[in-house]
Amino acid sequence: MTPASTTDPAAGARTLPHPAREEIRLEAVLHALSDPVRLCVVRELAAAEAELTCSCFDLPVTKSTTTHHFRVLRESGIVQQTYRGTSKMNGLRRDDLDALFPGLLDRILEAAACQAARLGES
Repeated sequence: MTPASTTDPAAGARTLPHPAREEIRLEAVLHALSDPVRLCVVRELAAAEAELTCSCFDLPVTKSTTTHHFRVLRESGIVQQTYRGTSKMNGLRRDDLDALFPGLLDRILEAAACQAARLGES
């Protein structure tokens, strides 16, 4: 995987590997979004329209499992993760996903909202 950004991080800054836009694959995106916990994270990021720390999410899994879910989202190209001090910030790679798969993210988010309403979930 190559970095999604071409800017060099500050000396000593921790960086995480992200796929470049042209490396993002549809099957990886769909696989990542097929998990209810990861879909919940993406829905919250989309609603926030801003970067959120990992600790902002109230997920029904352990911390190590949460870390795994964020890694899957990052490696699939759905989220961008950057360190700010000791916090890991998460942002949706909406521009990249919309460029590669026009309308896909919006349709998935709409379908997830309809399902949540049908099932009485928030």
